[in-house]
Amino acid sequence: MTRFALSRRSRLRSVLAAATAVLLPLLGAGLAFPGGAAASVPNASEPAYYDVTSPSTTATGLAADLTQRGYDVLEGRLTHGVPILATAAEAQRLRHRGLTVRYAGPLYQPVSASVRAAAGTYYGGYHTAAGHEAHNQQVASAHPDLVVLRSIGQSWLKTQGRGGHDIQALCLTKIKPGDCATSTSGAKPKFTLMAQMHARELATGELAYMWIDYLVGNYGTNADVTRLMDTTELWVIPIANPDGVDIVSSNSTRPVSQRKNAHDNGCSGTGRGVDLNRNSSYHWDVNQGTKCSETYPGASAASEPETQGIQNLLAGIYRDTKPSADFSPATTDTTGTFVTLHSYAELNIYPYGWTNTLAPNNDDLRTIATAMSRSNHYDVVHGDGGLNYFAPGATDDWIYGTLGVPGYTIEVGPNSSSCSGFFPRYSCVPGFWNLNVGAFMALANAAAHPYPTGH
Repeated sequence: MTRFALSRRSRLRSVLAAATAVLLPLLGAGLAFPGGAAASVPNASEPAYYDVTSPSTTATGLAADLTQRGYDVLEGRLTHGVPILATAAEAQRLRHRGLTVRYAGPLYQPVSASVRAAAGTYYGGYHTAAGHEAHNQQVASAHPDLVVLRSIGQSWLKTQGRGGHDIQALCLTKIKPGDCATSTSGAKPKFTLMAQMHARELATGELAYMWIDYLVGNYGTNADVTRLMDTTELWVIPIANPDGVDIVSSNSTRPVSQRKNAHDNGCSGTGRGVDLNRNSSYHWDVNQGTKCSETYPGASAASEPETQGIQNLLAGIYRDTKPSADFSPATTDTTGTFVTLHSYAELNIYPYGWTNTLAPNNDDLRTIATAMSRSNHYDVVHGDGGLNYFAPGATDDWIYGTLGVPGYTIEVGPNSSSCSGFFPRYSCVPGFWNLNVGAFMALANAAAHPYPTGH
């Protein structure tokens, strides 16, 4: 990507962020946001965003070191240093090591009291796991000609008989005989959108919720949606990590910063669990983190029931068109596309994420990501581009590396503005939707023939 293109996209993002900010209530004095101007005093009782720099280590090297030491290192540009989520005590320990640690903003935004008690919601309007499940059932019951609701596996707590959830997936299409089977027998190409694998990334589940409503609400009236649903199976996994979402939503105005699932591993607080986006059976890496770190990949590849259910569904509905060798290309008769939603860094990421070596279908993969970017204006990257680390064991790499299906990650939300962070105000979500609905449509429309050149 040229410097001019990056600069133009940066200007576009600045305009969009400014426009969104106009819609938000005025913020209190001294408040700041990740990557923005530093606020005066952090709340010592809860985690906050910090940027860390070292006089003797590169930002990339520092990010790797902090990750290995168990700090919560975040995705995003290294413009202001290595972004982390930390307590005031953790920040002070880093200062004692001779590092510069700059407070970048609070984890939480004010929540209007008028929406705190809405059924099935928390933190101003975000939906709980139970709220999503009720929505899934309501949509399936109201539109039996367009929606099939399936259980594709169980959460870790449910496998232990300790509550938990089924992992739910919806298939949306104008249903004909043979559609929405959990096998490759269906004739239509497939597009799958998956959200909230990392439980604390709140906006992603809301975009899945809105995508479902957009499809069923526009069938028969919007020509593009109608044509898409007539020809394509549109699968949605709205909450890939429901146990984690239960932990997050257990405090309705100060959500818990739980990234991982709820697997008991002897760690306290948010150290509990396994990072499901490091747990796939493709390039699983035991060195991604210790048990209590945010990127702990689990005891073995695909050890978690959530991972198993998701992989089994995807391996069932998509045809395998790629040789097992990492750098052997998928064939030009491949069908299907996939996206997993994460936050926050304004990136459209395409395979591979475990290496900077180009994937064998790189040209076509990048072309689709560029089409997404025309809608959301996010930067297009692969490998560790724009992130602070590689992501071996991630789902998007798994679906491409094992099945040949183009797999993408969208990092939703800006690095700096009042809509940044894991817990943006709910009023930011419509702006995220307006940017990304076109990207979802571009990916879905690419499902019929994603590799026209095969390169």
